[in-house]
Amino acid sequence: MSILILGAAGNLGGQLKLAFQGEEIISWDRVDFDFLDFAELKLRLLAAKPRIIINAAAYNAVDKCESDEAEAALAWRLNSDLPACLADYCLSAAAILLHYSTDYVFGGDGRLAGSYGETDKPSPLNIYAASKLGGEKEIARRALAGLKYYLVRTSKLFGPKGANPQAKPSFFEVMLDLAATKEEVSAVDGEMSCFTYTPDLAMATRLLLEDKTAGRGIYHLINFGPATWYQGASYLFRQMGITTPLRAISPADWPRPAKRPDFSVLANNRRPLLRPWQEALDEYLSTLRP
Repeated sequence: MSILILGAAGNLGGQLKLAFQGEEIISWDRVDFDFLDFAELKLRLLAAKPRIIINAAAYNAVDKCESDEAEAALAWRLNSDLPACLADYCLSAAAILLHYSTDYVFGGDGRLAGSYGETDKPSPLNIYAASKLGGEKEIARRALAGLKYYLVRTSKLFGPKGANPQAKPSFFEVMLDLAATKEEVSAVDGEMSCFTYTPDLAMATRLLLEDKTAGRGIYHLINFGPATWYQGASYLFRQMGITTPLRAISPADWPRPAKRPDFSVLANNRRPLLRPWQEALDEYLSTLRP
């Protein structure tokens, strides 16, 4: 059965290719063609005839799209219009769509405890989050017509960098670079959510698709254990023996164009729990040490 991975050169896409080794994989990225040209995308889909589409392509420049109209339009194009186009193909071809969304669709209800379940009502706070929720809604509309889909929400991805030159470094890479070049490093001690290791997410995706008992719908896949950015950085510094001072700051001390949720912890109620993020980070750090 052919599996199309869209965004295959990104951070998550690269790990999906590894997780699905042994399967018939079709790998597409924007270095191959502009898949926002939906006319060309539809022609390529009709020619390739994938039975499963995994959409790992997304716009995630959270602040940039908040203050730039062109970037905001691109966010909606990638995060909402693209999954709509993919869903249309899957619906017409009786194929399966697996699409990734974000914890940022939550956070507007003011809660600071009690993780968000798969059926909780989204309440996005910024343009990026609204565009991701837009993609969820496009899929939900096609689901009413019989679309076979899995919508996976996740958060705070980290892991090996993808082959695409535009692939963003993870929070932990940024912290390591700052620790090597600055006399002091600051990290926000807030915005509580869950770190997610891309190899773990990729394998959990494969297991979800292979599980014949898993019905279509929304799933939350994150590594176990909530943490703030500061808590993540503190653990990183301890494990790497970094002596650069690390200072905790509040979100208000680091103003950014896009408002972030103070709390967006996802509850995984439908799948086996992934290992603690600390254990996953330890494994990743072992690949970085000389």
